[in-house]
Amino acid sequence: MDRTTRRAALALSASLALAAPLAVAGSAHAADDRSPSPAVTAADAPLSEVVADAARAAQRDLARNRTLAQGPTTPADAELDAALDAVVADGAIGVTARVETASDIWRGAAGTREREGHAPARPRDRFRAASNTKPMIATLVMQEVEKGTWTLDTPVAEVLPGVMPADVTIEQLLSHRSGAPTATDWILLSRVADPTSVDEVFAVMGQEVTEADHLEAARSAPWMHEPGTDFSYSNAGYVVLGVMLEEVTGHSVETLLRHRVFAPAGMRQSAYPDDPGVRGPFLHESAYTGPEGAGWYDLDHFDPSLFDAAGAVTSTTEDLADFTEALVTGRLVDPETTADMLDPRTVDHEMFPDYGLGVYRIPDPCVPGGWLYGHDGVSYGTLSFNFTSPDGERQLSLAVTGRDMAYPVYTDEPLYDLNGVLVPALLATC
Repeated sequence: MDRTTRRAALALSASLALAAPLAVAGSAHAADDRSPSPAVTAADAPLSEVVADAARAAQRDLARNRTLAQGPTTPADAELDAALDAVVADGAIGVTARVETASDIWRGAAGTREREGHAPARPRDRFRAASNTKPMIATLVMQEVEKGTWTLDTPVAEVLPGVMPADVTIEQLLSHRSGAPTATDWILLSRVADPTSVDEVFAVMGQEVTEADHLEAARSAPWMHEPGTDFSYSNAGYVVLGVMLEEVTGHSVETLLRHRVFAPAGMRQSAYPDDPGVRGPFLHESAYTGPEGAGWYDLDHFDPSLFDAAGAVTSTTEDLADFTEALVTGRLVDPETTADMLDPRTVDHEMFPDYGLGVYRIPDPCVPGGWLYGHDGVSYGTLSFNFTSPDGERQLSLAVTGRDMAYPVYTDEPLYDLNGVLVPALLATC
């Protein structure tokens, strides 16, 4: 790697570490005192503050328009289409979005399916949903709670002895309050010789990660805090939940999702792949690492086993909306269970959202004092969002490909402004 590329990698890693601190004290490379490349920290933390800021901006716009009586307070279809076009013109590769209200459905797309391709993005295109997988895994876990297989207080050690400390519970994993490391970073670092090499880190993303590898990472990577004392976002916690589900049901996570989530929710285009590559109409992933040296990386070689039960699902905006509607309207779990999942265990955290059990909330711009519930997904090349009103009548789902991993340290301006599409989409749910 030349000097320019190495400088870019170091600056980018410092940028992302601010948003998602990386603990490498127990990794194989800790003694080297070298910052990891930007890719290592790319999927560590949710985009809750981004979408919450957009919701607050939408609230302000709605209040201002109502005060000034400037006609309709919600964007028309043409404005939503223009917002998608603008985010692509600014640097995103492809974008697909869907807004549902009690009386209308709008869907749109802009850009292309591939960075160097010509096929246009379409509203029904699939994409990597990443951590939007977590509410689905949480749903499977809560189905087992309803069956009496276990309770929220069940220790992980009762199902998987020796994987986690004895006092870690299922509820703590679901709510990210166990202190478990995210571990995705630890796995990547353990497989590269030079953690500052963007080329090397992206290359190992194509390697298979077994469940044994994930469990070893959960055991060996440095833990963030004592169980139950704080919030720290953890991919490892959800991978462990997936292994627990397989242990008690005798079925794979893929089979459980297909029969107990996808089918009853009507998610006909969703899947849980375990191999690299995509087929059919798909928004291909690419990551932007800066204008010099590293530049763009295409990610068709990415192996979803790196995310496993924490984020391997691929989906569409329609399917994600169908999922959240099915969840809040009692088609997947009982209403009392849904209420428990939506009830935040962490509130007013400085960096993270009001997080319940696999679901977090953001302010509802349409209902003073109200909330929208859902999740986001942050993969190495795609950003996605999926939120619903508590009655399932109003929903927003959105995916953007072309992940900007250079801003804010190495570049002064982001490739594109997510608020430019999130704000009008949130307003359109009103």
